[in-house]
Amino acid sequence: MSESQEIRFCKSSDGVDLAMALYGAGAPFVKAATWLTHVEFDHSSAFDQALIHEFAPSFRYVTYDARGCGLSQRRVDDISLDAWVRDLEAVVDTLGLERFPLLGISQGAAIAVTYAARHPERVSQLILFGGFATSYFTTSRSDPKRVEEAETLLKIIELGWGSAQPAFRQLFVSKFLPDADAEQRRMFDELQKATATPEMAVRYLRAVYSINVKPAAAQVKCPTLSLHMRGDQMVSFEQGRRLASLIPAARFVPIEGNNHVPFENEPSWSGFVQHVRAFLGTGNRPAELTPRQGEVLKRVAFGQTDKQIARDLNLSPRTVEMHVAGAMKALGGKTRAEAVRAAGERSLLGPVSLPGGPVTGELGKTPGLGSANDRRDRP
Repeated sequence: MSESQEIRFCKSSDGVDLAMALYGAGAPFVKAATWLTHVEFDHSSAFDQALIHEFAPSFRYVTYDARGCGLSQRRVDDISLDAWVRDLEAVVDTLGLERFPLLGISQGAAIAVTYAARHPERVSQLILFGGFATSYFTTSRSDPKRVEEAETLLKIIELGWGSAQPAFRQLFVSKFLPDADAEQRRMFDELQKATATPEMAVRYLRAVYSINVKPAAAQVKCPTLSLHMRGDQMVSFEQGRRLASLIPAARFVPIEGNNHVPFENEPSWSGFVQHVRAFLGTGNRPAELTPRQGEVLKRVAFGQTDKQIARDLNLSPRTVEMHVAGAMKALGGKTRAEAVRAAGERSLLGPVSLPGGPVTGELGKTPGLGSANDRRDRP
């Protein structure tokens, strides 16, 4: 599997520089940008890393930073849905993509819907996750209290987005990822800070709150799969279902969970992947490990504890546990020893460098460490 990142740049129709990231090989699969994107953080963002790991082995997976965000041009005049759609047009035209599946997540769903309506010949399949058709400022029966809430959120961003203290940004973390642990919240907060300036975050969110894709949704002609977390606190489940109802013949799939997007070690992630792969017709792929999962599992095989692995790889013990859990899920192992054994049988683990130099020999049977099967299995 190739998860190496290739970064390229292109210009939108109004001259704005856009950063693109490409992974894998094969037929293209494009993800519309959202505001919380930064291609240099793709491998440290749990959700983006999971998407890359899942789809790069089967596709030429394409993502990019929206204008004003990440490595794309930060100072821009036009922040609007129409500008975001033009950016997507520039990316796929620069890459020469003629026809492709298109993934839209959260605010990116509105971009994907609009693009699919304007370019029916280009989009083979449309996948939406956590999307919405209208927002705070565009609902037909605006609730004054909801509008006041939106203005309050914008003011909070203006005052606290660039602060060294995360208290202001944590409001958005709690809405995006209410079930996240402390480490996941910290990483998401770091992504927020890196993605956009306070001024751009305010402008961006105001444009998000002004989205209305009801007319475009009715014009979508390609097969559409729309998924939504039942307990989503950022974009309500009802909003996701409403968007699906506006798209002719769209299939709507509820996903159990409370986070706006799922983590790879959650059951909701497996449900998302299962439905998307079935929709794309790619079925189940052979078990594979991300580079980090492989590195962690090799160290487990040679007897290192989570704390030792965390120290050597500059990770938190909780992050190590997440990588182990992801490897166990990918390999179908109920215990760490079963995962190590399955990885060894499939030649997914090779030599590993531990403190003191590279280790050779047979995994699970390294002198002084004993067999992986001899140690008490840990979940």
